[in-house]
Amino acid sequence: MDLEPTLNFETLSMMELRSSPGEVLDRVSEKGIAFLIERNGQPKACLVPVSIFLPNISQDRINKEIDALTEIEKAPWQLTISNDKEFVARFKEKVGRNEYTVEIILPHGYPNSAPKVRVLEVSNESPHRWGDGSLCIFGVMTTWNPGKHKMTSVLELAITWLSRYEQWRELGSWPEQEDGDI
Repeated sequence: MDLEPTLNFETLSMMELRSSPGEVLDRVSEKGIAFLIERNGQPKACLVPVSIFLPNISQDRINKEIDALTEIEKAPWQLTISNDKEFVARFKEKVGRNEYTVEIILPHGYPNSAPKVRVLEVSNESPHRWGDGSLCIFGVMTTWNPGKHKMTSVLELAITWLSRYEQWRELGSWPEQEDGDI
């Protein structure tokens, strides 16, 4: 069972904050300390680590992902944060005559943890999906490599999966895979 981290707040007066704001921010960001800011003995605000609200993925990696998406001019796409504090990138993809919404979920610890990919409009009976409904695109022939893969490569795999899904819908069987294919 996942439990939310417990925050233990330390009291900090406005005067202490004013006298050394950089030191206080370093304690929050580097040591994970949370402060309850008081003025005249009354609680007024809180300082908490950003990780309480945002996914545990480096800003540098997020910037690289956004740059890669911008380079391939993939539009429209949207980046949001889920209730589980994971980044979710949504793409509209037209495959065959159908348009699909592809969601790439970047879990905590990404890129060392492989992303999950969901397609909102696929049949619940479709093959090559994991128990949670995400696409089975990382397997024996294609494994997640955090140094090599980005969201753009995941999106390409999802589009390949959707092409095979379209064939499955028409033919009733999943197409044979080729070397390096899903």
